[in-house]
Amino acid sequence: MTLLASLAARPQAVIFDMDGLMLDSERALLGCLAQAAADAGHALPEAFLLSLIGSSDALTRQRIAGQVGAGAVDALLQDSYARYERLVAAGVPHRPGITDLLDTLVAHGVPRAVATSTRRPLALRKLESAGLLRYFEHVATSSDVAHPKPAPDIYLLAAARLGVEPRHCLALEDSPTGVRAALAAGMTVIQVPDLLQPDADVRALGHAIAGSLHDVRGLLLPLLDGPPAARPRAG
Repeated sequence: MTLLASLAARPQAVIFDMDGLMLDSERALLGCLAQAAADAGHALPEAFLLSLIGSSDALTRQRIAGQVGAGAVDALLQDSYARYERLVAAGVPHRPGITDLLDTLVAHGVPRAVATSTRRPLALRKLESAGLLRYFEHVATSSDVAHPKPAPDIYLLAAARLGVEPRHCLALEDSPTGVRAALAAGMTVIQVPDLLQPDADVRALGHAIAGSLHDVRGLLLPLLDGPPAARPRAG
């Protein structure tokens, strides 16, 4: 689907992924993991690191254990997360265009929520330290659902908390895992890839792919000029 053909009407809510979509955190986290592994005498290939994007904490732990051994994974993750927490405290950099897009949605009264695979305490710290938490009415995390992405649970929860039916929501994602979750929830999806570019299998899912959040804002602006659409309640 082309970007121009992706939206026929003004979305009644926009739901954002966090890591790699709003925050340049995936690059930072993978860098911390690679450095911690190297310092411990392990080599994690770049292709393997990229394959972790969008994975839940449990799956990430399992896959890293397969690379370094079950006996080494806890110390490695503890070291990498300690490094990452120092970056989070300083404020993870934004992805280009995120504040312009959020300011536009706020100005036009479009409800907004976050749907992230990050656990709730860390997700809230990252959003707060980056100055983005104030933009969102709700934050749905992997702490709040039984099944992480690519299951639709996090997106369904975010829509329910906003009181908007999933089919009236626009979901913005960077990773293939997140795209599959939002599509399974029945949402319109625009992917804005970061480190991991969509392959043929991902493109075959039929969603729109944008080059940047600036492009997403440009797509939305003509649809936001009229009065807000009625918001049917979910459920």
